[in-house]
Amino acid sequence: MKEPHQGDGGDLGRRVAQRRAELGLSHDQVAESASMDPGYVAYLEEHPGSLSRQSLYRLAQALRTSPAQLLGADTETPPGHAATAEPDPGIRPLSTEECLKLIAPGGVGRAAFTEAAGTSPAVLPVNYTLSEGAVVFRTAADGVIARHTPGPMSFQVDRIDGGTSEGWSVLATGRAAIVNDARLAALREHHTVRPWAGGERDVWIRIDAERITGRRVGGRRALGEDRT
Repeated sequence: MKEPHQGDGGDLGRRVAQRRAELGLSHDQVAESASMDPGYVAYLEEHPGSLSRQSLYRLAQALRTSPAQLLGADTETPPGHAATAEPDPGIRPLSTEECLKLIAPGGVGRAAFTEAAGTSPAVLPVNYTLSEGAVVFRTAADGVIARHTPGPMSFQVDRIDGGTSEGWSVLATGRAAIVNDARLAALREHHTVRPWAGGERDVWIRIDAERITGRRVGGRRALGEDRT
């Protein structure tokens, strides 16, 4: 008899749907790779359910992740903590166009700047979006970021997939400024940036990058290399 994985099926479905969307896969594509019915994959994303160990493993393989990540068992584990599944991962530099495409969806990044000469840089996580090729985020009027602006600032975004030993990192370096001109109304109308932290965060910061660099780490498939 197969041993089912019980638990919060809603959370499992949410993670399956999120990972499928990240990879840009259809229900049919996931189902084919996991040897499942497409209708069941769609059902699993929206309803509580259970999977056998074998089915969970096949689904994780189809989504290029691990069973633990689909179950949420590793949410407290630091990214990159486990040994990589790829025995000999490679590194490939990314073009500016590739970097912009990777960070375009927005999410969480890290703003880095030096408050005073000779001091260590401050690195703060913020929710951001991309507007006209510039990084944009909201902050508090009396916060350390607003006090530093205008001024030089770097912004770093990365993604790590422990299940497939793949990842990328993008670094944008330029100058930050408070948006208080005609572009402010357009930002508020067309971009939704909801900071995780509470409090009033009505100041919009824009980083116009002077230089964007990045790199991708992983196996041949992740780096776009031909295995033949």
